[in-house]
Amino acid sequence: MRVVIQRVTRASVTIAGELKSSIGKGMMILVGFCNEDTDQDLDWAVKKIAQLRIFDDEQGVMNKSIEETGGEILAVSQFTLYASCKKGNRPSYIRAAKPDISVPLYDAFCEKLQERLQKPIQTGVFGADMQVELINDGPVTICIDTKNID
Repeated sequence: MRVVIQRVTRASVTIAGELKSSIGKGMMILVGFCNEDTDQDLDWAVKKIAQLRIFDDEQGVMNKSIEETGGEILAVSQFTLYASCKKGNRPSYIRAAKPDISVPLYDAFCEKLQERLQKPIQTGVFGADMQVELINDGPVTICIDTKNID
Protein backbone atom coordinates (compact mmCIF):
# COMPACT_ATOMS: atom_id res chain seq x y z
CA MET A 1 0.00 0.00 0.00
CA ARG A 2 1.36 3.37 -0.97
CA VAL A 3 0.09 6.64 0.41
CA VAL A 4 0.96 10.23 -0.41
CA ILE A 5 -0.19 12.64 2.29
CA GLN A 6 -0.28 16.35 1.64
CA ARG A 7 -1.04 18.92 4.31
CA VAL A 8 -3.54 21.28 2.70
CA THR A 9 -5.43 24.45 3.40
CA ARG A 10 -8.11 23.14 1.02
CA ALA A 11 -8.64 20.39 -1.54
CA SER A 12 -11.40 19.21 -3.84
CA VAL A 13 -12.35 16.59 -6.42
CA THR A 14 -14.39 17.44 -9.49
CA ILE A 15 -15.81 14.82 -11.86
CA ALA A 16 -17.30 15.74 -15.25
CA GLY A 17 -17.46 19.38 -14.21
CA GLU A 18 -19.33 18.69 -10.96
CA LEU A 19 -17.84 19.09 -7.50
CA LYS A 20 -17.80 15.67 -5.80
CA SER A 21 -15.96 16.44 -2.55
CA SER A 22 -14.11 19.26 -0.86
CA ILE A 23 -12.34 19.91 2.41
CA GLY A 24 -10.77 22.79 4.26
CA LYS A 25 -7.61 22.52 6.38
CA GLY A 26 -6.40 18.95 6.73
CA MET A 27 -4.95 16.17 4.58
CA MET A 28 -5.27 15.28 0.93
CA ILE A 29 -4.42 11.56 0.73
CA LEU A 30 -3.65 9.67 -2.47
CA VAL A 31 -3.78 5.91 -1.89
CA GLY A 32 -2.77 2.98 -4.09
CA PHE A 33 -2.82 -0.76 -3.54
CA CYS A 34 -0.90 -3.81 -4.72
CA ASN A 35 -2.00 -7.46 -4.79
CA GLU A 36 -0.17 -8.29 -1.56
CA ASP A 37 -1.95 -5.68 0.58
CA THR A 38 -3.98 -6.91 3.55
CA ASP A 39 -6.00 -5.57 6.47
CA GLN A 40 -2.71 -5.30 8.37
CA ASP A 41 -1.49 -2.74 5.82
CA LEU A 42 -4.73 -0.79 6.18
CA ASP A 43 -4.58 -0.83 9.99
CA TRP A 44 -0.94 0.28 10.05
CA ALA A 45 -1.55 3.09 7.55
CA VAL A 46 -4.68 4.35 9.31
CA LYS A 47 -2.90 4.49 12.66
CA LYS A 48 0.13 6.22 11.13
CA ILE A 49 -2.00 8.78 9.27
CA ALA A 50 -4.11 9.57 12.35
CA GLN A 51 -1.03 10.08 14.53
CA LEU A 52 1.32 11.72 12.01
CA ARG A 53 2.45 15.00 13.55
CA ILE A 54 2.53 17.35 10.57
CA PHE A 55 0.35 20.19 11.86
CA ASP A 56 1.72 23.23 13.66
CA ASP A 57 1.37 23.68 17.40
CA GLU A 58 1.11 27.08 19.11
CA GLN A 59 4.84 27.68 18.56
CA GLY A 60 4.65 26.94 14.83
CA VAL A 61 6.35 23.53 15.18
CA MET A 62 4.93 20.49 13.37
CA ASN A 63 3.87 18.73 16.54
CA LYS A 64 0.14 17.98 16.16
CA SER A 65 -1.74 15.19 14.43
CA ILE A 66 -4.97 15.27 12.45
CA GLU A 67 -6.57 13.64 15.52
CA GLU A 68 -5.51 16.61 17.65
CA THR A 69 -6.39 19.36 15.17
CA GLY A 70 -9.71 17.93 14.01
CA GLY A 71 -8.74 18.61 10.41
CA GLU A 72 -10.54 17.16 7.42
CA ILE A 73 -9.42 14.39 5.06
CA LEU A 74 -9.96 13.84 1.35
CA ALA A 75 -8.86 10.34 0.26
CA VAL A 76 -8.51 9.57 -3.45
CA SER A 77 -7.62 6.21 -5.00
CA GLN A 78 -4.60 6.41 -7.28
CA PHE A 79 -3.27 3.27 -8.98
CA THR A 80 -0.49 5.31 -10.61
CA LEU A 81 1.35 5.32 -7.27
CA TYR A 82 2.52 1.87 -8.37
CA ALA A 83 3.97 3.10 -11.66
CA SER A 84 7.28 1.52 -12.57
CA CYS A 85 9.44 3.73 -14.78
CA LYS A 86 12.57 1.59 -14.69
CA LYS A 87 12.39 0.45 -18.32
CA GLY A 88 11.33 2.57 -21.26
CA ASN A 89 9.33 5.76 -21.12
CA ARG A 90 5.82 4.40 -20.65
CA PRO A 91 5.12 3.60 -17.00
CA SER A 92 4.10 0.04 -16.19
CA TYR A 93 1.28 -0.48 -13.69
CA ILE A 94 1.66 -4.24 -13.39
CA ARG A 95 2.17 -4.04 -9.59
CA ALA A 96 -1.04 -2.08 -9.03
CA ALA A 97 -3.93 -4.21 -7.77
CA LYS A 98 -6.85 -4.71 -10.13
CA PRO A 99 -10.23 -3.23 -9.13
CA ASP A 100 -11.55 -6.50 -7.68
CA ILE A 101 -8.81 -6.24 -5.03
CA SER A 102 -8.28 -2.49 -4.75
CA VAL A 103 -11.92 -1.33 -4.54
CA PRO A 104 -12.65 -3.31 -1.35
CA LEU A 105 -9.30 -2.21 0.10
CA TYR A 106 -9.99 1.45 -0.71
CA ASP A 107 -13.49 1.25 0.78
CA ALA A 108 -12.14 -0.46 3.92
CA PHE A 109 -9.32 2.09 4.23
CA CYS A 110 -11.79 4.98 4.12
CA GLU A 111 -14.12 3.26 6.61
CA LYS A 112 -11.29 2.50 9.04
CA LEU A 113 -9.99 6.06 8.83
CA GLN A 114 -13.48 7.41 9.39
CA GLU A 115 -13.95 5.15 12.43
CA ARG A 116 -10.56 6.13 13.84
CA LEU A 117 -11.20 9.87 13.51
CA GLN A 118 -14.92 9.67 14.34
CA LYS A 119 -15.77 11.96 11.43
CA PRO A 120 -16.66 11.64 7.74
CA ILE A 121 -13.86 11.19 5.22
CA GLN A 122 -14.39 12.83 1.84
CA THR A 123 -13.55 10.70 -1.19
CA GLY A 124 -13.23 10.66 -4.93
CA VAL A 125 -14.85 8.00 -7.11
CA PHE A 126 -12.79 4.89 -7.75
CA GLY A 127 -11.79 4.64 -11.42
CA ALA A 128 -13.31 7.98 -12.42
CA ASP A 129 -11.49 10.68 -14.37
CA MET A 130 -11.08 13.16 -11.53
CA GLN A 131 -9.71 16.66 -11.39
CA VAL A 132 -8.04 17.12 -8.02
CA GLU A 133 -7.31 20.63 -6.85
CA LEU A 134 -5.41 21.48 -3.69
CA ILE A 135 -3.37 24.08 -1.92
CA ASN A 136 -0.44 22.31 -0.29
CA ASP A 137 0.27 23.98 3.04
CA GLY A 138 3.99 24.31 3.72
CA PRO A 139 4.47 22.53 1.36
CA VAL A 140 4.28 19.33 3.39
CA THR A 141 4.18 16.04 1.49
CA ILE A 142 4.82 12.65 3.09
CA CYS A 143 5.12 9.36 1.15
CA ILE A 144 4.49 6.04 2.89
CA ASP A 145 4.85 2.50 1.57
CA THR A 146 3.63 -0.15 4.02
CA LYS A 147 5.98 -2.69 2.45
CA ASN A 148 9.04 -0.47 2.83
CA ILE A 149 8.74 1.21 6.20
CA ASP A 150 11.65 3.36 7.33
